[in-house]
Amino acid sequence: MADEGKILVVDDERIALRNLEHVLKKEGYEVTATQSGANALALLEKQAFDVVLTDLRMEKVDGMQVLKKCRESSPDSEVVVITGFATLESAVDAMKQGAFYYIAKPFRLDEVRKVVAEALGKVRLKRENQELREQIERYQGKVKIITQDAAMQRLLEMARQVAPTDCNVLITGESGTGKELFARYVHFHSARASGPFLAVNCGAFNEELLSNELFGHEKGAFTGAGSDKKGLIETASGGTLFLDEITEMSPAMQVKLLRVIQEREVLRLGGTEALKVDVRFVAATNRDLQENMKSGAFRQDLYFRLNVVNIHIPPLSQRKEDIPLLSYFHLKKFSALMNKDVQDISPDAMALLKVYDFPGNVRELENIVERGVAISTGSTIETAHLPDDLRELAIRTFRRKDGKIPSLEEQEKDYIRWVLQEANGNQTLAAQILGIDRVSLWRKLKRYELEMQ
Repeated sequence: MADEGKILVVDDERIALRNLEHVLKKEGYEVTATQSGANALALLEKQAFDVVLTDLRMEKVDGMQVLKKCRESSPDSEVVVITGFATLESAVDAMKQGAFYYIAKPFRLDEVRKVVAEALGKVRLKRENQELREQIERYQGKVKIITQDAAMQRLLEMARQVAPTDCNVLITGESGTGKELFARYVHFHSARASGPFLAVNCGAFNEELLSNELFGHEKGAFTGAGSDKKGLIETASGGTLFLDEITEMSPAMQVKLLRVIQEREVLRLGGTEALKVDVRFVAATNRDLQENMKSGAFRQDLYFRLNVVNIHIPPLSQRKEDIPLLSYFHLKKFSALMNKDVQDISPDAMALLKVYDFPGNVRELENIVERGVAISTGSTIETAHLPDDLRELAIRTFRRKDGKIPSLEEQEKDYIRWVLQEANGNQTLAAQILGIDRVSLWRKLKRYELEMQ
């Protein structure tokens, strides 16, 4: 009996589907079978499979679409493409798109068993390697950034390239996008990884307190200073200091920081002798620094000292393919933290999350999932476990790609089209998301001359 593995079989030929399902179940695998490519997409949205066997030629949703969806939603899974139309072109195309293997019909059952076993072996090896890497990273204090977005992958590659250079880095982006996480990522991929990583929110202190936090003081420097105190800059020597909300720093503090960066030394409050420091500065802001410099709120010379390399993190609304991945990551985390057995997010709840614009970005998504786990009484987060105003907010934060303010009719038309796309053409689900019945949706589709799905 083979080691248990989760297998999805997709084939619109009933006899072939049943044969594959029967053979794989006899091997001891947990098998889910469907004759519909559309159903396969829905299943892949809901859960991850170790191996997916899919027919290539199917009505409406074909095997290449199933392959693409699997690569997006579960990159560690392996896909085996099966078809009765065995051509070199289709085989090459399938392999280019990431298929593990290509089997022609009529297939031999022994070949199927062998290929599935090899695919599972590869999946398990990848999983073991990933677990080993995560154990090493946890031991080293490293961080993991969850994404499958191409733009984010390029930013991570840039961060890995910049990390060993020791130059200062400026990270920009909306609140909640993970700027501190990126700062830690840069630190732990640098030669300073064994040194300290310290973070300070420049907007959390007034000028006097921030000066004391950053530069420290000598004994007797002011009333109550009963002993010497190292500042964060001095303490971070040999490592990295992360300055969050750098635009909240006063002009006077900016001058002091600029001197530290230029001279590589710090003077404690009340001190007379400058102390040498070796610190890498990573700064972050959610503000427009160009506008801050124009208004005189931020020094241009400090900007150029900090902005040697700029990493701009896109908002979650621009990388929606990360929403399911991040949702299930936080689901697993909070289920473990709360000692609950919440393992899934219903398709309807996920559909709502995917059409929502997330003004609070990843931090807001994390909060929503945490709430869902906390109030769920079963094994699945349902729409009832999402915030009551989520559907209203999803509509209110809908954005036009051209940036123009649309009329109410234009916005409704564009929004209905968008929801249908997010719901993969499922009108029943789209109507539920829109908060209307299916007949009303049909009338609107007819009125706006939208393509009937």
